[in-house]
Amino acid sequence: MESKFKKSYRFAFRTSLLITLFVTLLVGVFLYSLMTPPWWVIPSFFISTYFFSFFVVQFRVQRFIYRRVKKIYDDLTLLESASISKGAITTDMRTLTQEIDKFARDKKIEIETLKVREKYRKEFLGNVSHELKTPLFTVQGYIETLLDGADKDKKLRRKYLERASKGIERLGYIIKDLDMITKLEVGDLSLKTEVFDIVELVKNVFEMLEMKASKKKITLTFDMDYDQPVYVRADRERIQQVLVNLVVNSLKYGRVKGTTEVSIENLIKNKVIIRVTDNGEGISAEHLPRLFERFYRVDKSGSRKEGGSGLGLSIVKHIIEAHDEKIYVESEFDVGSEFSFTLEKARAPKKKSENPVVEKTESAS
Repeated sequence: MESKFKKSYRFAFRTSLLITLFVTLLVGVFLYSLMTPPWWVIPSFFISTYFFSFFVVQFRVQRFIYRRVKKIYDDLTLLESASISKGAITTDMRTLTQEIDKFARDKKIEIETLKVREKYRKEFLGNVSHELKTPLFTVQGYIETLLDGADKDKKLRRKYLERASKGIERLGYIIKDLDMITKLEVGDLSLKTEVFDIVELVKNVFEMLEMKASKKKITLTFDMDYDQPVYVRADRERIQQVLVNLVVNSLKYGRVKGTTEVSIENLIKNKVIIRVTDNGEGISAEHLPRLFERFYRVDKSGSRKEGGSGLGLSIVKHIIEAHDEKIYVESEFDVGSEFSFTLEKARAPKKKSENPVVEKTESAS
């Protein structure tokens, strides 16, 4: 809110005129009833009365209003008292009303925002607690069983130790991913920007996840044959992590004998868009706005059919935003989902070196 208002004389002008007309008329009738005064008396009285009234209304009444308006400002803590005292408060109360209405609207929005954030905070803490305690209690249970005497059975001992190891591994994934997100948010994670072929990178990801896809008989494919390389400028390792997370996500919720398809399209002159599409379970529209939140689960039962830290999509979003790019999601329940993100196009690197050329290192701020 501004500390100075537009000064208005309308109220003082109109009020002074009414007072002057009334007093002049009253005095004029009184004088003419007693005697006939000189012609200049009534105009002089009118002018002097008007200026006196204007001064009283504009400055004295304004001062009266100022004190009360200042108290309102002090109570609402909108402005510092020092800044108020330097400026005149207008007698036009419309401005004050507008400013108070604006203050009320802003506070209402602020309160609603705080309520939403508090709700998200509680959900986040609950999700973190759930994600950590599940593997922790699993490990604790197996270890306690071994301590109670099950360690004498070699087969059972090895079986329980292997399961405890998987629980520790799950905890490690969660902590590692949380650490990465934190670094991305505060800008401590550097991006090693280089020029590379995105088509080749997608093929590498397909080969990496071929065994995982074969378990559900899901086909990993391009939308078309890419005979020519498509060069982009980004952090190769981080973009590979993005692709892996998106493809793994499509495999988790994909249909048996389904398809995960990757397409690469020219978006604008210096941008390409990479789409990862599947024909899996799909996501209801109500969940899409919060899909990239940490630990947010579409399945409210809290159970997970697949492993993972629950931070994959959140990491994807932070990596893409660290590149100053955009990520999008479109999905229809029981039909499938499409995740897409943009990257900066680049010219083919020189053929002097087979390895991609590292151009610069940027901070992921």
